[in-house]
Amino acid sequence: MGNDLAGKKVAFLGAGKMGGIILQALLKSGMLSPNLTRATVAHAERAKVLAKKLKVKVGTNNAEAVKGADIIVIGVKPQVVEDVVREIAAHITPRQVIVSVAASVPTAMIERDLPPNVPVIRAMPNTPCQLGAGMTAICAGKYASAADIALTCRMFDVVGRTVVVDEKHMDAVTALSASGPAYIYIILESLAEAGVKVGLPRDIATLLAAQTTLGAARVVLETGDHPASLKDAVTTPAGCTIDAIMELEEGKLRVTLIKAVVKAAQRAKELAYS
Repeated sequence: MGNDLAGKKVAFLGAGKMGGIILQALLKSGMLSPNLTRATVAHAERAKVLAKKLKVKVGTNNAEAVKGADIIVIGVKPQVVEDVVREIAAHITPRQVIVSVAASVPTAMIERDLPPNVPVIRAMPNTPCQLGAGMTAICAGKYASAADIALTCRMFDVVGRTVVVDEKHMDAVTALSASGPAYIYIILESLAEAGVKVGLPRDIATLLAAQTTLGAARVVLETGDHPASLKDAVTTPAGCTIDAIMELEEGKLRVTLIKAVVKAAQRAKELAYS
């Protein structure tokens, strides 16, 4: 992977949970130059700690951080995005690219408070990005070019996989892949509890559940086979698996997971207009 960020100044506004994950991963990969990287947090004490840890300049002044930056990553909480954009607007030009990782905030809402023709890109990563196993969906605002999208994809490729979607799909992405790790953790916890129920030590049960989930996901990703056909390959006639599947179907696991994603998508849409 070529380093498209070499020589570029990048500002991270909000180096907290998700912003911090992306920032640290890009620094570790060498895609960002520490001397060309700026970050902001809400509190001065936190800024001192983070600056020492990451070896980059960290402050609390967003307007100061964006001056001269080529790429500006907005990683603050969704409810304060509008305030941050208004704070920096006077220092933004169309030569800069804004990348927002704030959930449920449309690109149009960000563009509205910026000067004309500023490229805005919306990205929706998830927490496994911290281990390079993330999933990020990316969509373009009104003024973002194909080159802007390609550069953003390469940024997030460092922390996992990327996919480009139309913005109309971003609430669904939020519900499926951004919230999705929480669903998987519940399933993992339940499988581990089941292992304990049938006599396994808890640490072994958790390992078995987690590695099995990881392995099954890798098979889907690397073979491209439909999950249904892969399930059928595990399910032998009159075997153990079909009995277990019958219990899952009777407990409505499938429909419950579908309803969970639908509910989360509805909530993501509500947050965008709240």
